Amino acid sequence: MARNIVVLVGSIRRDSINRKLARALVKLAPQGFDFGFAKLDDLPLFNQDHDQNAPPEVERVKAQVKSANGLLFITPEHNRSIPTALKNVIDWVSRPYGKSLWPGKPAAIAGASVGAISTAVAQAHLRSMLGYLDIPSMGQPEVYIRYTDGLITDDGDVTNESTRKFLHIFMERYVNWIDKFA
Repeated sequence: MARNIVVLVGSIRRDSINRKLARALVKLAPQGFDFGFAKLDDLPLFNQDHDQNAPPEVERVKAQVKSANGLLFITPEHNRSIPTALKNVIDWVSRPYGKSLWPGKPAAIAGASVGAISTAVAQAHLRSMLGYLDIPSMGQPEVYIRYTDGLITDDGDVTNESTRKFLHIFMERYVNWIDKFA
């Protein structure tokens, strides 16, 4: 039976390098996993007034998370933190208070940026949030990809052999992490 993994890409930009990274990671994953990308670009901004009656777009993502065996967060870094789209979905799925769907869902984090420190600070912020939400997150290896043009194709093929091998190792470790919670 295939395990269901929800991929949450924090960048909603059409030509997102983090979406390319996510596609590459999915391609490098071993058999036996179904990866579904959560659609974040149509979610309204979180509003606690809608805790008891969330919009259909929010219910769609909540259903994905509820049925997931694991989570894969792919985040860019915006102003030394995570982007709005990722924070927004984290807030929606954690509500209403006491009914969060996040606890116990094993996760891993990766990210890419053109900057020298890549997404290290954003990932540290995200790890802090995941800890609070009781989402066990894999600690190693950490994936902070310094992106250069052509490193990953639009279809998710990694053109640099050492980067491809590293990402493959990450996915092997990730699926072993998920299996610990099965």
